[in-house]
Amino acid sequence: MASENIYLFVPNLIGYVRIIFMLVSFYFMPSSPWIAVSLYLTSEFLDAFDGHAARALNQCTKFGSVLDMVTDRCSTTGLLIVLAQFYPRYQVVFQFLVVLDIFSHWVQVYSNLLTGTQSHKTVAESGNAFLKLYYKSRAVLFTMCAGNELFFAMLYLLHFSNGPSIFGFGLWKVVACIAFPISLTKNVLNIVQLVNGFKAVADIDIKDRTKKN
Repeated sequence: MASENIYLFVPNLIGYVRIIFMLVSFYFMPSSPWIAVSLYLTSEFLDAFDGHAARALNQCTKFGSVLDMVTDRCSTTGLLIVLAQFYPRYQVVFQFLVVLDIFSHWVQVYSNLLTGTQSHKTVAESGNAFLKLYYKSRAVLFTMCAGNELFFAMLYLLHFSNGPSIFGFGLWKVVACIAFPISLTKNVLNIVQLVNGFKAVADIDIKDRTKKN
């Protein structure tokens, strides 16, 4: 049987489109907020479909999993870099969020590779309960990720205007206030993920050293 071309699997094609939208949105971010935020959020919204397509079409691949996770990390980092420029007073906060996002996911991936786990979304039964809920419930995962990206997107739009007025309040600020608790929770979970990942790696070290001794 001829080998399948995983590069052309539907979920991976969706991933390529996400990357294109992400890069074009970065180009427009300095001066064209509507184009930029529309492309950026579309790229993030498509993230909800590649996984469904992979499962529905039996096209789940390690390539697609890596493509999806790296695209998520790069898109958020790109937006946070812009926010650091727009809000220099809070630059260190955005820098911290970039480091936390990349650091926590890298440690999670590495710890799972060491234990032979196929996906970075897998959490051991002995792992943190909130982290297990985060990764096992698609509804929770979608809500956390969507709320986080929406909060950052609203901060981006607020640099240009307050948005349409609703009962005297700018729409962008209203949405940002609603999304902020979700974004905060998401980043607290990143901290939990970081600690959990390092603990898993340390436990492996302890076991290895015990065997040698």
